[in-house]
Amino acid sequence: MAKWGEGDPRWIVEERPDAKNVNNWHWTEKNATNWSKDKIKELLSGLLVESNDGTCEITSITSMDGEATANNRKAKLIFFYEFVIKGEWSGRTKDGHKKYKGKFEIPNLSEENEAVEVDVNITVDKENDEGIKLKEIMRKVGKPLMQQQFAKYIKMLKEEYSHNVILPTKDQKKPTMKSEEIVNTKQMSKMAIDIDTKPSTETTKPVGVKIATKTLKLKEKFICRPSDLYRVFTEKELVQAFTGASAIYEVEKGGRISLMNGFVTGGFLELVPDKKIVKRWRLKTWPDAHFSEVTLEFEDEEGNTVLKLTQSGIPSQEFEKTVEGWRVNYWERIKQIFGYGSRIF
Repeated sequence: MAKWGEGDPRWIVEERPDAKNVNNWHWTEKNATNWSKDKIKELLSGLLVESNDGTCEITSITSMDGEATANNRKAKLIFFYEFVIKGEWSGRTKDGHKKYKGKFEIPNLSEENEAVEVDVNITVDKENDEGIKLKEIMRKVGKPLMQQQFAKYIKMLKEEYSHNVILPTKDQKKPTMKSEEIVNTKQMSKMAIDIDTKPSTETTKPVGVKIATKTLKLKEKFICRPSDLYRVFTEKELVQAFTGASAIYEVEKGGRISLMNGFVTGGFLELVPDKKIVKRWRLKTWPDAHFSEVTLEFEDEEGNTVLKLTQSGIPSQEFEKTVEGWRVNYWERIKQIFGYGSRIF
């Protein structure tokens, strides 16, 4: 983080073709949710599953919950997507005249898994001999076909949303992604993707959700060592203890965060043990795909810890609620649960 008065060039406004986000330092996002839902539905609907014992077909997608975003920070491109998909299928055995129906569910299509690891749960409405045979066709043949379609979706997502997320610097117009970088690998789902910048004549379009935002700065004192408080924010069991709910908490750069039954979501951007945590952070009530950036700094003060919080990008209408949320759901709960209480300064 830049020190006051040192004139860090990351914060100097330069003459640029897009006139914003100097050197791509700040977090920018593109909402890919609607595009993703349409594309997944297109790839799955009508998918034919054939074998020597019979033929099945995906007839409909009954529900699809989740979101997808393409994110740029420090000229790195990171994709986040997570969907729960439910649908229906039908089929006939080779010698049968009766059509059987069933359902399927994909509980977690997300960047944490490769396409071949995505679970597909298959059920059939009538569990007789023919129904079970068709269910096995969907499980043994249909599941791999669906996983192939998910691989296509992931590849198309990265191709479609690699454009206009990395903004040009003052000497560049538009970056493009190397074709070899648009690959479906688990490594890319956990790490930022390097971008190769090349000139282009296309005009850069606005990126992200345009809303009025505010920046919050808070300071709180805890009666414990910085290492103890850092553990409270980085160990899943301790986080679940003070939030009072199960959590998704992948403590690594690019790892996901989901707290309080999905009311708070985000991901880790930077982790400096016992010193600093930087994460993307949003409430479920915020505009779709809009994230703030939260920096927590842990400073020793005579054996106690001063926690400094800086949060940028808070929607203006959510500012007061966010301040109250940190006080009630974090500071007070942590002091109560772990006994780190002290007066508020």
